[in-house]
Amino acid sequence: MALEHAILVSLSERTGSGYELTRRFEKSIGLFWSATHQQIYRVLKRMEEAGWVAVDVVAQSGRPDKKVYTVSEGGRAELVRWLAEPDPSAGPVELAVKIRGATFGDPGAVAAEIVRHRAAHAERLDVYRQIEKRDFPAPAGLEGRHLHQYLVLRGGIRVEEGQVEWFDEVLAALHHEKDAR
Repeated sequence: MALEHAILVSLSERTGSGYELTRRFEKSIGLFWSATHQQIYRVLKRMEEAGWVAVDVVAQSGRPDKKVYTVSEGGRAELVRWLAEPDPSAGPVELAVKIRGATFGDPGAVAAEIVRHRAAHAERLDVYRQIEKRDFPAPAGLEGRHLHQYLVLRGGIRVEEGQVEWFDEVLAALHHEKDAR
């Protein structure tokens, strides 16, 4: 995922200037993905050149003119395309942006992506648990190198458990939303 897609999601939620977009990032998407003011402005310029955003210039008294960005038809098409595109290498941040943007594309395609990622994380969790059972049957007596290896494995298990639980929560909520329609 590129910063462009996160910006398309944010601007689809609400139009705004580069400054406003930066502030919104700091309070939402920026909590798990940071982007500097300069990065956002550079990307907005590329997005404008690509036809993904439209710009309205608003004159301001005593200050430079303000550019207000909105998602164009080309940007909406790109967002729909990206939301539906399977990405086996997507991490939690990319998936979070896809989930946040699901309403602007095909929520079913986003749910299918979550199902795929859940399966991969569940498989990895099973492998980690098999390793734990095979290599560390009595963890209470571990020390030194073996303890350290075990602790790293436990960290991996906890991460994968968290991912699977989150995916289950997302899928349940998306299913509930679909049923409510």
